[in-house]
Amino acid sequence: MTTSPKAFSKVFPKTAQRGDGAVAIEAVPLRHPGRWVGSAVLAFLVIFLLQGWAANPRMQWDVVGEYLFSPAVLQGLGTTLLLTVLAMAVGIAGGAVLAILRMSSNPLLSGLSGFYIWVFRGTPLLVQLLFWYFLSAVVPKIGLGVPWGPTFFEFDTNQIITQMTAAVLGLGLHEAAYMGEIVRAGITSVDVGQTEAAHALGMTRFQTLRKIVLPQAMRLIIPPTGNQAVSMLKTTSLVFAIAVPELLTSIQGIYSRNFQQVPLLTVACIWYLVATTVLNAGQYYIERRFNR
Repeated sequence: MTTSPKAFSKVFPKTAQRGDGAVAIEAVPLRHPGRWVGSAVLAFLVIFLLQGWAANPRMQWDVVGEYLFSPAVLQGLGTTLLLTVLAMAVGIAGGAVLAILRMSSNPLLSGLSGFYIWVFRGTPLLVQLLFWYFLSAVVPKIGLGVPWGPTFFEFDTNQIITQMTAAVLGLGLHEAAYMGEIVRAGITSVDVGQTEAAHALGMTRFQTLRKIVLPQAMRLIIPPTGNQAVSMLKTTSLVFAIAVPELLTSIQGIYSRNFQQVPLLTVACIWYLVATTVLNAGQYYIERRFNR
């Protein structure tokens, strides 16, 4: 059953017949007054809360400005950023190795990778940090030699596993367990036919992984890795338990002397927000590059 343009225009008056005989409908967008009212109420609440927070004299914004660029605060910020970079480097490298081992056809290698991920994801990060910090209580000396044989070199554990080393090991090895699953998910998302085609062309498994699989898997690996980097930046605050002078530890050291807790915690929040904004911007440009 067909309807002529004239009959159609009688039913739908907001129509016009074009020169080619087709009917052009003048579409009227739907009105959503509820959305505008809800948005206005929400905007009012946000402005009201921000104004009350900014105008509150107990926030002591002069103290915030005084300590925002304090040498102790900037030094703690530098330690936080260094910990984030080192821990993520260990985590990404370890995660890639764990993912490859987990996908191995060798049951021993696959089982070892699964056991590592099970242990490090199943125990709290704070416990792992404390374990590495107190490692000398279990292993007082670290030696290099033949197993069950002579030792060629021996070092004091406390000299090797310092506070900073314990923090990097604790954060990085814990992160590797999560990155292993992220990398494995990205690799398995690539169609297996591409791997088979690469092998048919004579490429080795390493060449296939490096030139075919990983470039495509990166589009799925980068977003969760960026989230892990942002999370790591904030997780570094846990190293206060082993007295590493990162940002929050430096802030706590200052307000333990002047008792200005809220202004100094505001300083910490500002720097954490600045750092996470930079990380998010970097993630955006990296994602855009691999999405080409």
